[in-house]
Amino acid sequence: MSDLPMIPAAKPLIGEEERVAVDRVLRSGMVAQGPEVAAFEEEFAAELVGGRTCVAVNSGTSGLHLGLLACGVGPGDEVIVPSFTFAATANSVALTGATPVFADISADTFNLDPDSVRSVVSERTVAVMPVHLYGHPADMDGLAAVAAQQGLALFEDAAQAHGAMYGGRPVGSFGAFGMFSLYPTKNMTSGEGGMVSCADEEIARGVRLLRNQGMERQYANELVGLNNRMTDIHAAIGRVQLGKVGAWTAQRQANAAVLDEGLGAVAGVVTPPVRQGCTHVYHQYTIRIDGATGAERDEVVRALREEHRVGCGVYYPTPNHELVSLARYAPSWELPETARAAREVISLPVHPSLSQGDLERVVDAVAAVVGAGA
Repeated sequence: MSDLPMIPAAKPLIGEEERVAVDRVLRSGMVAQGPEVAAFEEEFAAELVGGRTCVAVNSGTSGLHLGLLACGVGPGDEVIVPSFTFAATANSVALTGATPVFADISADTFNLDPDSVRSVVSERTVAVMPVHLYGHPADMDGLAAVAAQQGLALFEDAAQAHGAMYGGRPVGSFGAFGMFSLYPTKNMTSGEGGMVSCADEEIARGVRLLRNQGMERQYANELVGLNNRMTDIHAAIGRVQLGKVGAWTAQRQANAAVLDEGLGAVAGVVTPPVRQGCTHVYHQYTIRIDGATGAERDEVVRALREEHRVGCGVYYPTPNHELVSLARYAPSWELPETARAAREVISLPVHPSLSQGDLERVVDAVAAVVGAGA
């Protein structure tokens, strides 16, 4: 094993400003949902989703769950989602009592393929919920066209896509709701949390009620709700991070450009393309090992980590429909691009803390490992 220091795959950036903000809240005595949360919602809306009303919650998964409930999704309904993503997307649908229906992805961006979505619509389908995976926007024109033709609602899982743009418009501003995760490894964090961007005040009010036991005024419960509130402590961290995420995104994009240049000439490596009109924010920089089996890809990952000390990840090695937890929803149709991506993908470090030397080490390591056949 190399004695080089490990280049981490991800590195949350928490500094003195975040610590000062938390201390301010603790000293105020107002630590539950309060003025910091309200300010964070307004600032997030103005900065990232064109002013759409935003509602803060305690996790990204909560945001998806409450958004779906606020839009009336429930038992007997079907919502079309990708299988190639984190399980929270399908989990949130299942938690409403509805059925997640899995469609295939496009070969280039790893996002839902509109033609595959169209092919799995049934009389029970009420919505389609794309994921802007790795920070690259889904094909919102194509998906919106399918939704309009089929009379479906459109929702957005923008957990990994803070600041991503499609046709000059921010993701999270297309669907009836859009959800952003604020987990520590995301492009910005509140320590833990999520933000729901809402198309209208009715949906926003529904999310507010659902996050707070079904009430806006204390003891005036209007429906059966949950306790999915964000604390002022977490919101204070998020407000500081919101002021930094633009610069961090620019650094991620610059780092991705260095990786593109260095890895573009490596035989067997497919660098992540960016579709015209899209802004990629590189939550992950995900390459393919073209034609690899899962075992061959895993050996590349092992060699990068152990021999070259380059942290990396596989997102995601098992498609959702093959997970034990979601197997009951497994489709009868094939998802060939999903299967291929699950065999071939590796996500390399792209976070803002990387030095030029780190980036060069990443490029050299991938070239050495893939060039040697791992």
